[in-house]
Amino acid sequence: MISRLIIAAAIALFFTPGVLVWAQEHPEHPKKTKEHPKQGAEHPKKGAEEKQVSTADISAGIKKNIDAESKKSSDSKFHVKYEGQDLALDLIKVHDDRLSDLGGGKYFACVDMKSADGKTYDIDFFLTGEPGKMSVTETSVHKIDGKPLYNWKEENGKWQKAPAS
Repeated sequence: MISRLIIAAAIALFFTPGVLVWAQEHPEHPKKTKEHPKQGAEHPKKGAEEKQVSTADISAGIKKNIDAESKKSSDSKFHVKYEGQDLALDLIKVHDDRLSDLGGGKYFACVDMKSADGKTYDIDFFLTGEPGKMSVTETSVHKIDGKPLYNWKEENGKWQKAPAS
């Protein structure tokens, strides 16, 4: 019985560092820091129900935007400007575990994309809108092959881009 307990504890300790590293994959991305106003507090409307945006809505909005922009381009790629270059990218993954409600109808997500030369780009997407009607308002190249170009720093309750260290 004691040997089983020792083996279980050893296995748990073995996996603990990996869980901590995995949980901090994108700790530098912005997060919502304060709660939304109560329903009707900002613009009261009698009988109107407030639509809640889920992480699935944010993810679907990003995928819809990437798909629509890719269909518009002659090479069927998603294009992002970076340092005067036009990057033609393919979607690898939307980080559904990193989607954030920033408050005030603004949302954030991180997406991995790949270029034809094999480089991986971490693109930050900012969105606004309601469920089913999400619009991308800004995109920026956050990392190239895992190396951050900038970090996120919270100042007075607002997230700002900060130089990468």
